[in-house]
Parts: sequence; structure tokens; C-alpha cells
Amino acid sequence: MGSSPSSKAFKFNDTDSDFHGVDFLPDSLSEVPDETGMRVNKKYSCLPAEEKGIHIINIRAIEDIGYDQHESTLLNSLSKNPDADCKYGLYFRDGKRKVDYILVYHYKKSSAGRTLTRRAQHNDAGARGAKQDPLPGKGVQMEMGESEPHTDCHEDDKRFRREEYEGNLVEAGLELEHDEDTKIHGVGFVKIHAPWNVLCREAEFLKLKMPTKKMYQINQTHGLLKKINSVLQKITEPIQPKVAERKPQTVKRLSYPFSREKQHLFDLSDRDSFFDSKTRSTIVYEILKRTTCTKAKYSMGKGEGRKKETALLNKRRKCGKYGITSLLANGVYSAAYPLHDGDYEGENVEPNDRKLLCEEWASYGVFYKYQPIDLVRKYFGEKIGLYFAWLGVYTQMLIPASIVGIIVFLYGCATVDENIPSMEMCDQRNNITMCPLCDRTCSYWKMSSACATARASHLFDNPATVFFSVFMALWAATFMEHWKRKQMRLNYRWDLTGFEEEEEAVKAHPRAEYEAKVLEKSLRKEHKHKETDKEKLTWKDRFPAYLTNFVGIIFMVGLTFAIVFGVIIYRISTAAALAISATPSGRSSVRVTVTATAVIINLVVIIFLDEVYGCIARWLTQIEVPKTDKNFEERLIFKAFLLKFVNAYTPIFYVAFFKGRFVGRPGDYVYIFHSFRMEECAPGGCLMELCIQLSIIMLGKQLIQNNLFEIGIPKMKKFIRYMKLKRRRSLDHEEHMKKKQRYEVDYNLEPFSGLTPEYMEMIIQFGFVTLFVASFPLAPLFALLNNIIEIRLDAKKFVTELRRPVAVRAKDIGIWYNILRGIGKLAVIINAFVISFTSDFIPRLVYLYMYSENGTMHGFVNHTLSSFNVSDFQAGTAPNDPMELGYEVQICRYKDYREPPWSENKYDISKDFWAVLAARLAFVIVFQNLVMFMSDFVDWIIPDIPKDISQQIHKEKVLMVEVFMREEQGKLQMLETWKDKDKKKGENCNNHSPRLSLSHSGSLSSCHSYPVDV
Repeated sequence: MGSSPSSKAFKFNDTDSDFHGVDFLPDSLSEVPDETGMRVNKKYSCLPAEEKGIHIINIRAIEDIGYDQHESTLLNSLSKNPDADCKYGLYFRDGKRKVDYILVYHYKKSSAGRTLTRRAQHNDAGARGAKQDPLPGKGVQMEMGESEPHTDCHEDDKRFRREEYEGNLVEAGLELEHDEDTKIHGVGFVKIHAPWNVLCREAEFLKLKMPTKKMYQINQTHGLLKKINSVLQKITEPIQPKVAERKPQTVKRLSYPFSREKQHLFDLSDRDSFFDSKTRSTIVYEILKRTTCTKAKYSMGKGEGRKKETALLNKRRKCGKYGITSLLANGVYSAAYPLHDGDYEGENVEPNDRKLLCEEWASYGVFYKYQPIDLVRKYFGEKIGLYFAWLGVYTQMLIPASIVGIIVFLYGCATVDENIPSMEMCDQRNNITMCPLCDRTCSYWKMSSACATARASHLFDNPATVFFSVFMALWAATFMEHWKRKQMRLNYRWDLTGFEEEEEAVKAHPRAEYEAKVLEKSLRKEHKHKETDKEKLTWKDRFPAYLTNFVGIIFMVGLTFAIVFGVIIYRISTAAALAISATPSGRSSVRVTVTATAVIINLVVIIFLDEVYGCIARWLTQIEVPKTDKNFEERLIFKAFLLKFVNAYTPIFYVAFFKGRFVGRPGDYVYIFHSFRMEECAPGGCLMELCIQLSIIMLGKQLIQNNLFEIGIPKMKKFIRYMKLKRRRSLDHEEHMKKKQRYEVDYNLEPFSGLTPEYMEMIIQFGFVTLFVASFPLAPLFALLNNIIEIRLDAKKFVTELRRPVAVRAKDIGIWYNILRGIGKLAVIINAFVISFTSDFIPRLVYLYMYSENGTMHGFVNHTLSSFNVSDFQAGTAPNDPMELGYEVQICRYKDYREPPWSENKYDISKDFWAVLAARLAFVIVFQNLVMFMSDFVDWIIPDIPKDISQQIHKEKVLMVEVFMREEQGKLQMLETWKDKDKKKGENCNNHSPRLSLSHSGSLSSCHSYPVDV
């Protein structure tokens, strides 16, 4: 696959080898009898003109000698823009070989004029007979390294490792091209191309399913279902993306794992497009991970310098195999990434998948359209495609949940004026005097002052919320089943059926950090003269890390509880301080002010700790040194989810289940630090406060994280990079007038850091939607509005702001599915406790059916309040101003089920309390078991695999068997035909040359044995 300049270079070397001005190639490479030489020359043929040592002076000399007519083509080619020929970095310099992957490294550039020095030294290399480059573009660094003093042995170590590693890549069949003449000073790029034979070999090794020539008809619906589908297609036509992949398939190519022996089965009419860019980069990445480097002069560790102990060096060479992940971690390379397909904006941009995705997917103007999931998978791979498919299904399923939530909320609004308990609380004629909310500074207050809170509580605390809780539990089960079916459809469409064996092979690949740790252990044992065969990390090696993990997680959870406790102290002290306010309006708004400010503090702390806990979870996972990438990801997800779950939901759990439970009673309150009285719930219950807490944290978390972290921070980084480039442009105007290469543009993008943050954000939101939905029916609506923006925001980030990630094959969303199922089960239990213990739903039912005289709710408020004689206050806790209401108070009321002061067992818990408690526990048991049963029934009645998909999978297997049976039959017929022809030849020999057959029986027998050899 060499280019024309390459052949010219060989011609000059053969014609006039003594003419040193035309040293296109080193002398040692001019003779190419073997395959290795050819491979190296191919590498050199892809270098730009200056790398081959061409100077305009030399070309003039050629013209003077008489070569000008022969070299006119070369001069014309040099006058063209080479960047346009290679599509600005998407292809090698020859414009034919596509760049499949990029490696980036840093090198020290001594001065601005170093490029000329490099060229001169490279030109004179053959004349001087100096040591030749092992790889193109590296000889200069070797020369400079020899001519200049060794300022940093680690830089030399990195260079040697790069040379060895790239040499191993060439031996693996990859083709490389270097570029250090870029706009980014001190940064070099290695362009990697995988030729056809390498792609075929690796595709067979990875068992990639590729489409064959065989096509078959997909089963179509008939009758009524066909009409319904056609109507739905016409209705949804305006909201479909304008991409080719969205058209419904009527035929499908049969897919089969690629095999070089069975290439005739596959459609290889267009080899350039048979392996798309996603597949090519995946194949190259697998080679990069598998290729090792072991023979550098220095060690990999920082600050170790040169290793003089040959035993340790030999051991390192034997055991220390460093792939691309380890080389990146140790700074040998600074980045490795596949290229984007091209630009996504600007004039005269060639059509490409990235531009199409930007227009039809990563734009806020198409928020109402479906996602082009097949195109996303084609460009980014199955793992990212499955994430966006799951996010799309989740967002679609939020639509019915939002509608039902709005109906429940509107029902509360419509019935608020008919709610008897809130009407009784707002009726000033009842003249109910409540006990003080704090000691000394707080005075007695009228229950009617809490009218607004009571009316607002009814919006969320009404019989419809119980129905909504049951509905959301069934919704969660239906969502999980719907996603499983959608996942199976995608697996069939993307040829991922039968992917398990392949996954197991990927799981077993050890991480670079694990190998380094094993190497360190083997070196220690070698130093102690112990056997070191088959070393691996045991639980003893990991025990310090496990202990650190346990202590660290306990500490972080304790820190979260301490912060929540601190906010509780703030609420109590602020409430006491505001109660001293001289203005009546200040005193009346104490509860709202304290609640709002405390929730905002909680929100800020939660967002801050989210980032901290994410970093700590990663560090804790790294010190564990998991063996495989899958183990690392699962452990990281578990730790991060545990910490972030506790961080996000601890304040909400406190309000829902603990606030107002351990208050005590007037005259015998529970105190914190002997000075702060525990908080009480409002007369209407804590559900309204829970709703405020949940809504502010949910909305604030989404708005701040989406707008500040996901939009603001990337924009800020982009602006900083732009300012740096602008400053450089002013220093070197001509250099920066050139259009950047594709790999330079992509290098300035943010590296892809995985899908864990994206999934984590949605899983926490799923918890807000399901766990406490009984207290906030509008949660699905706000989640839906957020997700409509989130899909386009994530899409824009992936298409325009991130380097292209390596495509990873996956058939499901992994551990996230189990977390979703766990949250769905937990939601049933939590909602049961919220309805029975946080809301007043159960006390109302108990009063209605056990204590009401006329079968109505009249008298319910009075039933829930107990009486207290003010003379029983402890010394120093009575109000300082007992006459604030204008009259002397003898009896005040407080919310609890206790005996009155005139009873024999005054202030003891009454039997009404036990009746309500029994009803609450019974409701929890009945609700939990009933809803769990209904969820499991939904899970059982909906099949995981759609019937049509299972039929198509079976049909594919049958067709594949038929293809191979026909192939075998064809082979047998061919063999029989050859045998018949051979028999006829033998008979003809016997008839025409009997002597020959007698005297040369050996020849005849060899003729007969020919078909057997074939």
C-alpha cells in the first residue's frame, strides 16, 4: 500500500547512491529483500517531504544534473496543499490510508529553529553512517538525545519506551506516521492505520459479527396490527429524525462472526466501508491494549533513575508488560483517542455522521423528536447507544407518570375548600391556643395562624396520593419490563445476540495497575530469593485497602449525618432567634423562613459533597487494585452510589421519619446539649415540609448540575483554551493561519471520562421520582422537563465537546439495572411508611371509622390534640410574655395522643395512640405485600423477549444452518466431480498407454492420489 513518492525515493537511491544531496532514505533501508524491510519502507513512504530530507537546494541540484523533466511531477506535488490531500488529518499524507487512531506524546523542544536542525541531521544520517532510526520520526530524537546532555533520564526512558512500543505495533501489522510539525508546540502525534489484513485478523479474533451476503425477509404484522402500525407511523412522522437509519427494515442481512476462511460469505464489494470507523478504532484499541513494551533502559517508577541491578531488570522484562493504559498512566503518552469523522459546523463541510448527529440529535431545536439511536450506536458504539436508548425509554415512561401526577395535584387543588380538617384549623372561632414552640422566648399562639400550611398540605396529603403511590410502584415495574424488551430488540437489531462468551474474554483482561502491583510483589519476593511463579494479589495484599475502604466509607457516612445534625441545630437556634422578633409578620413566618434557608444550605452541601464523594470513591477503588476493568467499574459504581445516595437522601429521610418523633411533651421536652429543644412538626403534619425539602433539592440539584457543571464549566474551559490559542496566534501569526489538523482539534477537546456520572445523575433522579412520590406528585413532571433538556445536553457534549470515545460493545446497561430494581423495591417500602407515618391518612381513617360521631371528619383536629396545664411547666421554660395573646392561658394544646391533665395518669400515652399505631403498621404490611405482588405479577405477565424477536432469532439460526449445509453439499459435489474426472483420466491412460501404466505405476498412483491431496 505504498505511495508513488516512495517508489521515486527507491529510484534515486538505485541510480545515484553516491549523491548525498538526494538521500530520500537511509542507505540501510535502500535494500529491501525481506518483508521487514518492506514494512519499514512503507512507514517511511508515508512521511511528509521535510521528513524525507528533501530541500529545495537539493532539488535544484537535481534539475542542474538533468533530472528536471523527470522530477517535474514531484515539484508539482510539493506545490499543492498536502493538508487538503489528507483531508486535514483524517488520512495519512498519501491521502489513501485512513487514520484509525491517534497517540499523543510530549517532547522537549529546545528552540524555534529545531525543525531545521532535525532535517539536517536526518539528511546527513546516511552519510555519517550514524545509528539508524528504529521508526520514522524518531531518529531526530535519538540524534538529539545523543548530541545533547541527558538532562532528564525519565524523558529518555519515555522516548525509548515509545520507540519499542511503536516498533511492536508495526510488528503487529499496524502502519504509523508521525507528525511533530503542528500548531501545538512540544506535542507530537502518531497516526495509526490498520490495513485490511490486520482488520480481518482482529475481527476474527474478537468474533465480530459482520453482515453476510445472505438476506432474509423480516416477519411483518398482518391485519389490524398492520393498520395500527401504519397509522402510528404517519402520526409520528413529524417527530422522527431525518436520518437513513430510522426507516423500518423489511429485510435484514444475516450476520455471522467474521472468519478469514469464510470470506466468501461476506459482502466485500466495498472493502473501505466494510469495517466502519467505529469498528476500526475498536480493533486498533484492542491491539494497543495487547501490545506490550518491556525492554526500555529505565524503570517505569518515578524517581527511580537508572536500574543497575541486572536481575531486577531481567525480572521486569520478564513480568513487566505495559500496554497503552499503563503507558498513558505513566506519561509515556499523554493521550490516545480515535478521530471524529470531521467538522460539524462551518461552510463547505463535507457530509458526515458527526454533522448529521449534530443537526438531528445534538440540537435543542429537535427536543420533540425521537433520538436516532441506530446512528448513535454506529458512531459511538453499543455501550453509549444503550445509555441514550435507556434515557429515551425512561423519559418516554415519565410522560404517563407526569400526567397522573398532575391529575392528583389538581384533585388536591379542587378539594382543598372541601377538606374539613383544614377548614377547622383555619376557623378562628375555634379559638384553639397552642403551646409554645420554644422555651421562654416563644409564647402561646393560635392554631388559625397555621391556616396556609394546613391548606397547602392538603394539595399533597389527600386520598389520591395513596392511589398515586400504588400507581408509581406499578409504573416502576412496567418501566423495567419495557426496557428489557427494548433492550432485546436493540440486541437483535445490532447483532449482539450470543455476546456472552466474548464478554467473558474481555472481563479476564487484567488492568495495567493490577499488573504493576503484581510485578511489584514479584520483585519484592525476587529480592528475598523466593519463588515468584504465577503471582497474584490475595486478600492479604488487599487487606489494608479493604480496611481503608471500610473506615473511609463509615467516615463519609458519619460526615453526612454530622452535617444534617448541624443543619438541625441551625433550624432550632434560628427558630428561637426569629421568635424574639418584634414584628408580628416575622414571628408568623418563622417556620417558612427556617425551612427554606435550611433546605438551601442542605442543597449547597449536597452538591459540594457529590463532587467530593465522587473523587473519594474513585480513589478508594483505585487502592483496591481490582483485576479487570469490569470489576473496577462495578466497585466504583457501588461506592459512588452508596455515598451519593446517603448524601442526597439523608436530609429527606430526617424530615420524613424522624422530625417530630422524639420531641417529648410540654413540661418534659427532649433537649440536645441540654439547651436546644427538638423540632416539632406543624399542626398539619410534616408532609408539607417534606414536599418543600424534596422539591428544592431535586430542582436545585438538576438546575445547578445541568447549567453550572455540564454547561458552564465546559464553556469556561473552552473559553480558556481559546484565549491561550489567541495569545499564541498573536506571537506566531503565520503558523496559526494554517487550518488545524483533525487530530489537533480533537486533542483540544475534553477526554471522555465514562458514563458513570451520566447514569448516576439519572439514578438519583429516579430515586426522587419513586422513593418519596407520595409527598410530591409533581416529581415525575419536573424529571420529564429536566430529561428533555438532559438528552440534548448530553448529546451536544458527546458530539461537540468530548473526544470521540472508543466504541465498547455491550448488550445491557450492566449493574445499573440491578440498582434500578433495588430502588423500585425500596420505593414500595418507603412510600408505605410515608403514607402511614408521615401523612395524616391513617389517623383520619381511624377517626372516621372508630371515633367520629356522625361519620364525618368534623372534630378530627380536636381529636389529634392533647391538653396541657401551663402550671406544669418546668422552672425556667414558661413563656416570658404569657399575656401576648391578650388573655391569661390556663390550658394549651399540643399535637399528640396523651391523657389530659385532669386524668389519673396525666400525660401518659392514651389508647388512641396504640390504635393509630396498630392501623399504621397494618397498612404498611398490607400496602407493601399487595404492591409487591402486583409488581411481580406485571413482571411475570410481560415476557422479557418479544415474541417476534424470538422468532427472528430462531429464523436466523435456521438460515445460518442452511447456508453451511449448502456450502458443505457444494464442496462434496465438487470433490465427486474431481473424482469422476480423475477416473476418466485414469481409464484413458489405461486404454492408450498400457506399457506406460505398467512401467510407470508410481506416476499413475500419484495421479490417482491427487484428489485426496486436494
